[in-house]
Amino acid sequence: MIVAGKKSEVYWGEGNWIILDIGFSNDGKTCGFALGDETTRLLRFGETRKLIIDQIMKQKGRVNLVIEAPLSVCFDLRRNPKGRSVEKQDLNSRYWYVGPGCVVMTAAMYLIHDIHEAIKHSPSVEVRLFEGFVSFKKGASDHRKDVQDLREIVKNAHLWQDKIYDPGQLKQGETDEIVSAFRVAGLDCGVPAVIVA
Repeated sequence: MIVAGKKSEVYWGEGNWIILDIGFSNDGKTCGFALGDETTRLLRFGETRKLIIDQIMKQKGRVNLVIEAPLSVCFDLRRNPKGRSVEKQDLNSRYWYVGPGCVVMTAAMYLIHDIHEAIKHSPSVEVRLFEGFVSFKKGASDHRKDVQDLREIVKNAHLWQDKIYDPGQLKQGETDEIVSAFRVAGLDCGVPAVIVA
């Protein structure tokens, strides 16, 4: 089963951690990947997908999966898409429904679908899902560094509680509705905590 991870469940000693800065490209290694304390790697999407599913099936228990992509979405009272609180910084925004956010959310949907299909007959397997959010950087993205930064926050979560957001903290307004990004595909995993690096 795939469930939304909670802020209180972000600590290194709990379960096995897989951290992914997801990419979706045909011609390049655009996924930053780390399993636990292993060295971060750059991989292609298909290769990353296989590694993650193999690791989850090998674990046969709880796996904590952080994906750097929008895993929840927000709508206003009129059902128009709206940015989440973490997606705005000063005058800059990186909303889930614009540009690169849509691409990596699509990649995450395919990955989550494939994980769901792989584990649906394995009741002992639980994937606890967390969203990573690494944005507002100066210069080009470094997918391996993004994974390292997210891992450091998870490893030192007791020092970085202000960088970990519960679903309620994602709203910009009282009437905003925050839901799973996968609900539209019939895979409502809930709204995971967001880890901001």
